[in-house]
Amino acid sequence: MRVKICGITNNEDALAAVALGADALGFVFAKSPRQVTKEQARDIIEQLPPFVSPVGLFVDERVDTIKEVCNFCHIHTVQLHGYEDPKYVNDLKGYKIIKAFRIKEEDDLKLLTNYKPHAFLLDSYVKGVMGGTGVSFNWEIASQAHKYGDIILSGGLTPENVKEAIRMVKPYAVDVSSGVEASPGKKDKALMKRFIMNAKIWEGLQGHGAPCPYDS
Repeated sequence: MRVKICGITNNEDALAAVALGADALGFVFAKSPRQVTKEQARDIIEQLPPFVSPVGLFVDERVDTIKEVCNFCHIHTVQLHGYEDPKYVNDLKGYKIIKAFRIKEEDDLKLLTNYKPHAFLLDSYVKGVMGGTGVSFNWEIASQAHKYGDIILSGGLTPENVKEAIRMVKPYAVDVSSGVEASPGKKDKALMKRFIMNAKIWEGLQGHGAPCPYDS
């Protein structure tokens, strides 16, 4: 199970997340308590070890601005969290694209049919908020989205509920921000450790020949 820790704002949190087993780190370049400048993001990304993927999160940003920021920061994966249309996504050819959708009801999944990103991120719908709400949604809806492509599950995930979320949805990856924070933009190392451990526990047990805990 792959884990992305989103809303990284400082070197300390970034290196702690990586040491604890995070596979990807998210940098928010949109209005948010977790927003960073391209200079701040590049400084953090330059300190990362190999095999950790930095992800740039944008909301309805100009395509040329996204390219400029990503080239400056050496980011190759872009997460789109706004109302970007399919043509907009196609204009970012050359990057790995994660297209986020805020899910309120089953019919919201129909929007996914129009897009061909590398993965879909399913987040909770909260009116007027584009992400980082800390609110979960009906995971049974998310479990129906696999036919559209790889699914990254987000929205209200915590160390306490991530195992159940993975059991129900079986996503490609999980994405957490506020669920592992001491305050907006500042991660809690203990919460990150528990979240990553619980998200990856099935993988670890399988590697030792133990039965899958979800099958019991």
